[in-house]
Amino acid sequence: MQKILKYSVIILSLLISMEFLPSCKDFLNPDQELNVTKDKLYDDWYEYRAIDMGLYGLQQKLVEQLVVLGELRGDLLTITPNADADLVEIYGFQVSKTNKYADPTNFYKLISACNSFITQLKTKHPEVMDKKIAVTNYDKLYGEALCIRAWAYFNAVRIYGKVPVIHESLTSVGEIEAYLNSSSTYIDNVHIVFGQDGFKNDTTYNQPITLQKQFYDQEMVIKVFSKQLEEEVKAVGVNHYIDNNDKTWEVTVWNTFAWHALLGQMYLTSGDLLKSADHLNAIAFTNSDNYRYQLDKTFSNLNWQNIFTGIDSREHIFTLWFNKANQQQNDFQNLFEKWEPHKFMLKPTKAAIDMWETTWRAYNIIEPDRTKPQLTRLDQTRRGIPSDFYRGYGTSYLYVKNGEVLPGTSYLQMLLWKRDNDVRSYTSLMEGVDTIVYKYSVGRNRYDQDANFIVFRAGGIQLYLAEIYTWWAFEQNGVVKTFTTNALSIVNDGSNYDTQVNRLQLGVRGRVGFNTGTYDGIQVGNINYTHDPYTNEVTGYTDLTGNLYAKQLYLEELILNERARELAFEGERFYDLIRVAKRRNDPSFLARKVSAKFPASQRNAIYTKLLDEKNWYINMFD
Repeated sequence: MQKILKYSVIILSLLISMEFLPSCKDFLNPDQELNVTKDKLYDDWYEYRAIDMGLYGLQQKLVEQLVVLGELRGDLLTITPNADADLVEIYGFQVSKTNKYADPTNFYKLISACNSFITQLKTKHPEVMDKKIAVTNYDKLYGEALCIRAWAYFNAVRIYGKVPVIHESLTSVGEIEAYLNSSSTYIDNVHIVFGQDGFKNDTTYNQPITLQKQFYDQEMVIKVFSKQLEEEVKAVGVNHYIDNNDKTWEVTVWNTFAWHALLGQMYLTSGDLLKSADHLNAIAFTNSDNYRYQLDKTFSNLNWQNIFTGIDSREHIFTLWFNKANQQQNDFQNLFEKWEPHKFMLKPTKAAIDMWETTWRAYNIIEPDRTKPQLTRLDQTRRGIPSDFYRGYGTSYLYVKNGEVLPGTSYLQMLLWKRDNDVRSYTSLMEGVDTIVYKYSVGRNRYDQDANFIVFRAGGIQLYLAEIYTWWAFEQNGVVKTFTTNALSIVNDGSNYDTQVNRLQLGVRGRVGFNTGTYDGIQVGNINYTHDPYTNEVTGYTDLTGNLYAKQLYLEELILNERARELAFEGERFYDLIRVAKRRNDPSFLARKVSAKFPASQRNAIYTKLLDEKNWYINMFD
């Protein structure tokens, strides 16, 4: 292991000629020799693994960009008066090509480094291309590199709408920039042509080729890279914890479950529900480690916040690890915290806060008489308890007043005053209060700046499956049936799993305490009541009797709201809105939700802009 640490910085810099951010957990050795030459590289296993670790360092450099672009363009995050010009541009959907959060350079670096590593593996270990040969650690490295490259392309195309095809022969940022700046063709003079059997005696080096500049849209990225992942990957993820007894290694590198998650996410994005479900169910129904990615009491109630204080393979599928002690930090606390020296440039929207605070548990409804013009009021003693306590206040966000955190008792009192419509009391309490994103500060000191970035985790995968089952239909004996009950079970109580399994399933809502009242779970029926969000009084109802499509739309939106409570600020919200808007063929769905966070004077202009799908993407390549 120490040899990996010793050579990581040197080798990656030689391959891609860039500053390297280390990614290994016990990293920098200040007494490294600086005289390693390229002809000495790849002499043994540790050097291969060191270079692979460098790819994770390059992934680390993308995390702020992914969160800002995935959340600030959505409906749950907004700017503060402290926001810099780049954030203001992102917020207003007027992004310049010099914007640091829109800059594709870090994607180029990652893809070119993957190209270089993949080329070396094919050259010196051609067995990675032959599925008939037994799996070795080199196959696992190859699988990791293919996953990282596919992930980079997929995230880039979600941001830019189209991405340049960076041919595998382009293994440096300089080559990529020259290729992109060419008129239409580019001559690559350092290219390897692999022979038919993939071995050295059939391989031609330094064969000039002409590259046609081309771009892939999202459909093509998914088509090309899902095929590559399905057909070329023999195995994924080197097992390090055998040597170091640290099981978190398994989920801080690309692994089989992460491979499934990426493919499931890609296929869901493209609308292929069957293929998506196949891959996501391989995670949700794994028999390894006691059904680890099902939702039980491990992270229930107050333990839910432990998802963000450490790394645990019962929830984490793939996580980019950071550590202050090894100079591996990110900018999240600086962006979100109100305490000096942080800049507090981004904060939750009112819509985000309402997602948690207007969710109710332990209440029942006195059925109203719908034949009368006035609906019966909800029984005062059964209105329930407001707030999604465990996922909301104290974990995803906080209230801060005069530099101090609002105590939990005051927070609850505020909600009860709202419930009782005591405007004077709750207004007085909340005067001068601001709201901060806290998810990247949980369990961290003010100067740590090293929150982990979770790429895939169990809660998100389960909610993807719920979304799929909302629309899943199959024919049985000439009758079309649906799986909407599965969607409800996944969210509410986990009853979609085999009850004989010796592990109590709780579901997404159940594991955070929504399991005590008749109406704690999300409900979809013929009659669906509407409520005052702050008092929980029944204000009306919607009759969906005999209208399956309307019920599916309603359930889809409830699941989307649940994704907001579970996954807010983790980088996926804008793409969730895009996916649902495209499925509905209704750009106004996204435009309405996002524009609602803007001041009244700007709202209509943003709404109109977002009706055009072109404005959902950052134009970097025209």
